[in-house]
Amino acid sequence: MEGDRLESPVTIKGIERELICPACKELFTHPLILPCQHNVCHKCVKEILFAFEDSFADGGSESSNPSSPRIKISSSSMDRIDRISRSGRKRNSLTPRSSLFPCPGCQRDIDLGERGINGLFRNFTLETIVERYRQAARAAIAIMCDFCKPPPQESTKSCMDCSASYCNECFKIHHPWGTVKAQHEYVGPTTNFRPKILMCPEHEMERVNMYCEICRRPVCHLCKLGGCHANHRVTTMSTAYKTLKEKLSKDIEYLISKESQVKAHITQLDLLLKETECNSERAKEEASHSFDKLSHVLEEKKSAALRAIEASKNLRLEKLQMQAEEYQGLLENNGLVGYAQEVLKETDQSCFVQTAKQLHVRIQKATESLKSFRPAAETTFEDFVVDIAKQEEILGDLSFHSNGLEIPEINEEQSRMYNKALISWECPGKTDSADTYVLEYHKLNRGEESAMWQETEVCSKSKVISDLDDDSSYAFRVRGYKGSICSPWSREVILRTPPAPVFSFLFDDKCGYNSEHLLLNPRRTSVESRAGFPLLLGSERIQVGCYTTLDYIIGDTGIAKGKHFWAFQVEAYSYLVKVGVVSSNKIQKLFHNTHDVTSPRYEQDSGHDSGSEDAFFDSAQPFTLVTLGMKKFFIPSTPAAPKDPASRILPLPSCLGICLDCDKGKVGFYDAGRMKCLYECEVDCSGIMYPAFALMGGAAVHLEEAVTAKYGEYHDDI
Repeated sequence: MEGDRLESPVTIKGIERELICPACKELFTHPLILPCQHNVCHKCVKEILFAFEDSFADGGSESSNPSSPRIKISSSSMDRIDRISRSGRKRNSLTPRSSLFPCPGCQRDIDLGERGINGLFRNFTLETIVERYRQAARAAIAIMCDFCKPPPQESTKSCMDCSASYCNECFKIHHPWGTVKAQHEYVGPTTNFRPKILMCPEHEMERVNMYCEICRRPVCHLCKLGGCHANHRVTTMSTAYKTLKEKLSKDIEYLISKESQVKAHITQLDLLLKETECNSERAKEEASHSFDKLSHVLEEKKSAALRAIEASKNLRLEKLQMQAEEYQGLLENNGLVGYAQEVLKETDQSCFVQTAKQLHVRIQKATESLKSFRPAAETTFEDFVVDIAKQEEILGDLSFHSNGLEIPEINEEQSRMYNKALISWECPGKTDSADTYVLEYHKLNRGEESAMWQETEVCSKSKVISDLDDDSSYAFRVRGYKGSICSPWSREVILRTPPAPVFSFLFDDKCGYNSEHLLLNPRRTSVESRAGFPLLLGSERIQVGCYTTLDYIIGDTGIAKGKHFWAFQVEAYSYLVKVGVVSSNKIQKLFHNTHDVTSPRYEQDSGHDSGSEDAFFDSAQPFTLVTLGMKKFFIPSTPAAPKDPASRILPLPSCLGICLDCDKGKVGFYDAGRMKCLYECEVDCSGIMYPAFALMGGAAVHLEEAVTAKYGEYHDDI
């Protein structure tokens, strides 16, 4: 009964959406199983991997191959394809070689491995179900015999070994009794022919007979013996078949038994849909009312500001008009001048003094106004400029109430700035965590009061930002979003970029490398000096003083021109380390100088050979090294340096950087955490310059790793 129920036409019709490819939106054709357990048509996988080849040719404006109308790639998928295309894949290759595939089902970048498409299983079970669905949809369309002479007869059976359909007569002819073909497996008429044995895509001649419980995929015995599944837990195919079939059957029975509960949930969801519609309309009205109130406040402020400007304008115009009339009177003062001239003709002294006193005051006032002209009112309205910078920022942050959504905090210890910026953040609590985050950043310019924020949407709690300017400070802030709700902005964190482009190199394990005293890691990014028996045996021959040698190691890449920066870390337990640069002309001299480190004249506090450095200091040496050790950074003793040794000792930063400017002949030593220069001097850059390091006793140096973009990992929930 249950089998009849599951095979009913209603069920076949209801599963149509499970048979649709997420890429082409059509029924599956030769579906492949991706590592994330989603299915995609074989043709769609190839078209998606080749899609960005056309975006290169078309300048990125088109989304896919115009000659292939089958595939429909969304804008989000194209963004992920563009990201994969920027990862360095070569163009015009005959087969897709990108190890990352943007799955259209889960919207994640899936690693296909070295074999790419060839390493994916074909989902024959899904093909059979699709074919069964096609037959149910076209029940009136018969499958014709492949071997009948025209006109062909309707087929009655299909041979799975021959991959062909036959009528009764043709089947007897091609499968005679007593031959091998008579043993072929035949089924009802079908167009879906699948192999009888599932072969391993990694080892094409081997049959899959085991199931990897870690990768959750069938494997062959060679995969288990020496392949990528060697250390994985596997089980027999029959055990996996029985276990998975029992689980699936139980889950199906559970779903069927809960039919009434599902219907009740559907009824509840219908009510929730209506309630959501009503609540959304109410929220729209409240939001509209809130913005109307803001608009009313702004209109009132606008009217008040315009009235104040208008009143000031009228007052100023009145004053200027009165002043203009006074000066106009001076031009037309023939009466006043004529009157004054007549008064001068008065010979009676008493009468003249009586009249001339008041007249003189008027004449003197007019004279003074001509000598020092000053407008009665200002013409500029600088005092009436409305400063809306803060209000604009507040309005920009205007959003719905956070309802308890916590403010994310940028973790300054995990965030770092090197060749790129890696910004990491976390939420203080673990409840109401955000679904997505928006990270904003802008460059801090002294000349500009406010700069435009650049934003990027992030689904994780870290983001790599590239294309930042060298020797610049940037401010970063982040906020969380959960649906339409957003949290307030986090506290701004300011990070500074290196003073020059980052220079990448590894430790050289050939030129002058002393493998007895120094130990390199396999990646050649860390070097360690071990104070063992060789040092004790060497010091046994010393009776006076303490003469030992430094073990030098250089970078495997040189610098001929330009400005470059690199960073490294010195372990806190390190006794003595020297870092800097060396010219190719002096490398041999550097490695063969046996008395380059310590002497009886060494200063106990500074760690420097004060006698040799003070006497033979040269401002333009072919190599420049500074001394580190015992958690201290020692500024070299130079004529310009302070005489007090204590003032030349600084705490050792957690990360050090060196900036070499070959064009200007200068080298600087930086606190790479704050990008602050601790010491700078001149250096002779006539030859090729190499990063140089020297260690003695117990010490270790680790090169700073470049910041790289990390793709999100997908989670297998099946």
